[in-house]
Amino acid sequence: MPPDPDMPDGERPGPGITGEPSAAEPLPAPAGGDAGLDAESPAEGGAAPLPPSSEALRIAEALVFASATPVTAARLQPLLPAGQGAVETLSALAGAYEGRGVNLVPVAGGYAFRTAPDLAPTLTRVVEVPRRLPRVAMEALAIIAWHQPVTRAEIEEIRGTALSQATLETLLENGLVAPRGRKEAPGRPTLWATTPRFLEQFGLSGLRDLPRREELLPEPGLPLAAPAAGSA
Repeated sequence: MPPDPDMPDGERPGPGITGEPSAAEPLPAPAGGDAGLDAESPAEGGAAPLPPSSEALRIAEALVFASATPVTAARLQPLLPAGQGAVETLSALAGAYEGRGVNLVPVAGGYAFRTAPDLAPTLTRVVEVPRRLPRVAMEALAIIAWHQPVTRAEIEEIRGTALSQATLETLLENGLVAPRGRKEAPGRPTLWATTPRFLEQFGLSGLRDLPRREELLPEPGLPLAAPAAGSA
């Protein structure tokens, strides 16, 4: 309804008083401070994370460098600035390290720095050679990796010879295997399985990346670490 031309300017109704909102002014926000709750944000509403910032990349780099175990996205996420995604940050950091002497690679469900594989032969001249495992221990480890969870008797059956307690203890001391409950059988024998340390040692993202069984058995005298891991 148009204003009365005879009404003084100070008494004329402003826009929206007649129940028809002005095109120049938005509707007021609901009372109670609820404005903006429906808007999507990186923290709420499932909005896509922002491109990794330099600060996010620095935090990820520092965490991976300082961590003794591979860094997962879940572990990194709480440390990042608001709106930054851990998966995207780790992926971008891995890309930034491509072609360098150290690579960021997926290992055991997380990310870790590893020496570039092509430099491993050069570094073996100056870097201390890792402690070697006896061949019998490597054979047992390969069987456990491929048949886990498996009992000691089952390992012996597959190998065709007895497995000493000392061999199992060697694998335990190196953190490569661990007990995983007991088998529902007479005597309830212990079940053995590999550990995340096993995946780290061989540079594997998961058990699905296991090589063929014969590839887990190095020639006598070769170090425990697999060449593909590129770790120094």
